[in-house]
Amino acid sequence: MSVDHRRATALVTVLDPAGNPVPNAEVIVEQQRHDFAFGNIGFDFIPLANGETGQDAAAKPVFGGAGAGLPDLKTMWLDLFNTATLPFYWRGFEPTPGKPDTRRLLRTASWFAEHGVAAKGHPLTWHTLAPEWLTGLSAAEIEQLLRERIRREVTDFSGVIDAWDAINEAVIMPVFTAEENGITRLARSIGRVPMIELAFGEARAANPSATLVLNDFDLSSDYEALIGSVLEAGIAVDAIGLQTHMHQGYWGEEAMLAMVDRFARFGLPLHLTETTLLSGDLMPSEVIDLNDYQIPFWPSTPEGEARQAEEIVRHYRSLVGHPAVQAITYWGLTDDGAWLGAPGGLVRADGTPKPSYDALRSLIKGEWWLPPTTMRTDHDGRLSITGFFGDYVMTHGGQSWPVPLKRGRETATVRLR
Repeated sequence: MSVDHRRATALVTVLDPAGNPVPNAEVIVEQQRHDFAFGNIGFDFIPLANGETGQDAAAKPVFGGAGAGLPDLKTMWLDLFNTATLPFYWRGFEPTPGKPDTRRLLRTASWFAEHGVAAKGHPLTWHTLAPEWLTGLSAAEIEQLLRERIRREVTDFSGVIDAWDAINEAVIMPVFTAEENGITRLARSIGRVPMIELAFGEARAANPSATLVLNDFDLSSDYEALIGSVLEAGIAVDAIGLQTHMHQGYWGEEAMLAMVDRFARFGLPLHLTETTLLSGDLMPSEVIDLNDYQIPFWPSTPEGEARQAEEIVRHYRSLVGHPAVQAITYWGLTDDGAWLGAPGGLVRADGTPKPSYDALRSLIKGEWWLPPTTMRTDHDGRLSITGFFGDYVMTHGGQSWPVPLKRGRETATVRLR
């Protein structure tokens, strides 16, 4: 698919302080941000954002200055991504009832905002990693505590985090058997659609302008049927979340786009919320639950890194080319601490970038990006700027003006001071 539908051209007129066109004016135009959400998880930045500079922090290259010749993961992350997913797993966020980790997460979200990155909370409702202190309570008590938890988080973070995975993996939620937990018991008691209505309703009431995502790894017809039931019930879903952890190999453009088309029929934006491609040996195809595959050492390999670089370009190019896709979140920058210990990062555990990092950067900050570009106005003081939807800045004579490229905004005017 072509990505041309994500480009715009704006005709900009430069005026002097008196309102007259300025001909033959030299200006520099530079892109600042993509409208498309290129995301990654921001879990590792919680210590950095909170000034926690203990032994663990010093050992990780993400905090900068980790060793001679090692790149700074903070710089690499911020250079490539504009959206950060932050962890609100209830068990870790509130290990003791009434003592949530609000301050640290709020500071982390603010740190990202200071660096021009939007934050999303993940998730408000999920059976996995539910607090163990819910287990002995009744379904009615769990429901009340869940409602209070959702209202608290969405209210406390409003204006700093305005996007949430409102509920995660609702298809399996009432039949989940790997671990006894209160959220599954509540879902079994009231049903999937009421659980989704609870999560979305409480979050919407707490922040009416929030973007609320229905997220799942189950991309079968079961999820399609659930989405249909949710929409028929009148629940306002802002985006459909699709998880694509490809530990068993890249699905390929045809299969991926066929899946995307199935969910695009609902007319909602699609967020690829969790994407992984490996740079080492692949997980055997007979594994059903990825969590069941545990090996002590899972290295990145030269052959795997070359494959990952090729596949990540194919994957992103095809998805950005699909008009329904609004966001792609890659699940982890580095292999250090990666889910299941898999070599799924874009950076090796030692902090050095893999070919996949450079390959993805060649798209996001190369092919799909307008670097500082010198232009001149014509005799009527006009010039055309063409680029991906996003935020741009135009500079002339030490003065700068924002010039957004948006769908339906084909003209702009700037006035010299």
